[in-house]
Amino acid sequence: MYPIKFENLYYDKIWGGREFENFRDNLPKGNIAESWDIACNPHGIGIVANGKFKGMAFNELIEKYKEKVLGKSLINEQFPLLVKLINSSENLSVQVHPNDEYAKILENSYGKTEAWYVIDAKDNAELIVGTNGCTREEFEIAINNDNIEKYLNRIKIRKGDAFLINSGLIHAIGSGVVIVEIQQNSDITYRIYDYGRPRELHIEKALEVIDFNSKPQKLVENYKNYDGYKYTKLCRNNYFEIDKCEIHSKYKTTSEVEYFSIITCVEGKGLINYKNKSESIVKGDSILIPAQLGKYEIAGNLEILISKPVI
Repeated sequence: MYPIKFENLYYDKIWGGREFENFRDNLPKGNIAESWDIACNPHGIGIVANGKFKGMAFNELIEKYKEKVLGKSLINEQFPLLVKLINSSENLSVQVHPNDEYAKILENSYGKTEAWYVIDAKDNAELIVGTNGCTREEFEIAINNDNIEKYLNRIKIRKGDAFLINSGLIHAIGSGVVIVEIQQNSDITYRIYDYGRPRELHIEKALEVIDFNSKPQKLVENYKNYDGYKYTKLCRNNYFEIDKCEIHSKYKTTSEVEYFSIITCVEGKGLINYKNKSESIVKGDSILIPAQLGKYEIAGNLEILISKPVI
């Protein structure tokens, strides 16, 4: 096994833009809103971009090498995570995602809890996370009167901010933002409000799954310093954990035989060195670390997120 890169799966949407061009040179034409980079979902399956498995679909790779890729504790499971980049040149719709129980019954899918890490943000960029204390009844009346914006909780953001968005929490990404989204492997979204754009809304389902008691959770960095790097845990929930590592020399570690991990570079560049070989990693890249990779190190000047499934 080796660190596995996948072809970027790009999606053109009305609120997308061209900001990925600041760190990528393979952008297709259009308003590119999303890049699915570690994806094994019915709506997007990655194709291996490097090494001996180049050209192989992610689901085929899992089928042939499940334990070696996913780990001993996940051999009977579907791939549990999805990692993507989002670029918003306009506001995204105000939306909510269902929990596992609701999604399984109505959508035959995982629910969707996700985390956001802000790679870039223009001045005065903001997120909508939760409401400002309204009741379900007040919010439903506001929906019917096309007047919900007064109830939305807006947060000014800057590069490096990170948030956990639990299922049931109303949210939206504002314009002028590039984020990494690490989430359950689900593509279920219920739109509540879309700034007058002629797209389908999902009001009835949304009102069934919104948790009006759910609050924003900003992720806090609390670093410990080591020789060549510093390290902090950002979050852990029932589905995934995310750590952050700032490397100014080398970070040495070993893959877990029980489960895979995902390295996402949010700043800088470096090399993943393993078994006398190397794989480059630059800002915007996400790379799958198979469970049976073994010892490896990340060298350079870079900031990375390390995502793992919780089992």
